[in-house]
Amino acid sequence: MKVLVAVKRVVDFNVKVRVKSDGSGVDLANVKMSMNPFCEIAVEEAVRMKEKGLASEIIAVSVGPTQAQETIRTALAMGADRGILVETDQTVEPLAVAKLLAKIVAEEKPDLVILGKQAIDDDSNQTGQMLAALLDWPQGTFASELVKQDDRLLLTREVDGGLQTLKLQIPAVITTDLRLNEPRYASLPNIMKAKRKPIDVKKPDDYGVDITPRLDVLSTEEPPARSAGVILESVAELVDKLKNEAGVL
Repeated sequence: MKVLVAVKRVVDFNVKVRVKSDGSGVDLANVKMSMNPFCEIAVEEAVRMKEKGLASEIIAVSVGPTQAQETIRTALAMGADRGILVETDQTVEPLAVAKLLAKIVAEEKPDLVILGKQAIDDDSNQTGQMLAALLDWPQGTFASELVKQDDRLLLTREVDGGLQTLKLQIPAVITTDLRLNEPRYASLPNIMKAKRKPIDVKKPDDYGVDITPRLDVLSTEEPPARSAGVILESVAELVDKLKNEAGVL
């Protein structure tokens, strides 16, 4: 079984995001970048499937600038076999990413596509669902457990009422949630081996996909500073403030 995993380069989750002075977007100058945490979970799940003998090859795919090769190298160090970078300096929206991935799927013919459920930079939570629609494949979103059973996948996902189990026919598109696994740290020998693994660099035009953004960002603002809390003497005082100051009652 061939597995394709999509990975995204984002601002490291430990970094405090800053807004540009002109409000046009997030300031990425001299900011530490890393793999999206949900994408790490997707890579880890694919590697575990390969270790169990369920997957024969893992392909890591990313869409972004030249520096996104570092993100792919991280996936290769974790256990992926080769990478594909669709190189562009433009902002690429989820639909364009899904269209590019659909073209890559048509070329590579994987049996399974695994993505993080969302990226921590835009929190769109759209690419996996859009890709499944474009491919007309079954989809399982927010996976917290994944088990292969013959030519089917048993996927457990968390819903408001508890846990839901889906049975999916392969090929399928899976998006990963936090509790699916704990991603490994790449060892130094594997990091060195990853430098010799191939990364195929493509352009959006190679796939005939128009990645022109369809949305315009009007302004970007930091959230207001959180106000200090107050200590109240009674429930009546709390109710009064919720009703007359907060306006929630």
